Amino acid sequence: MLLYHLMDEKKRFNEFRRICPGITQRMLTLQLRELEEDGVVHREVYHQVPPKVEYSLTEFGKTLIPIIKLMRDWGEVYKTK
Repeated sequence: MLLYHLMDEKKRFNEFRRICPGITQRMLTLQLRELEEDGVVHREVYHQVPPKVEYSLTEFGKTLIPIIKLMRDWGEVYKTK
């Protein structure tokens, strides 16, 4: 779900919190770290006050977009069945 929301634009941590209200802060942090370690997500830290961190797909992560779109389409077809 996180990757789906990164397909079009960068997101900040709190944007993910709003998009996924059921996820705990700890789980969201762990998921984003794992995606970063796997080279799928890039974490950009801006040194300012207050601190700003943005997440985006890496070039490698962008190769998953066609798969994510196919999964979205599949879900749309079968969500009512």
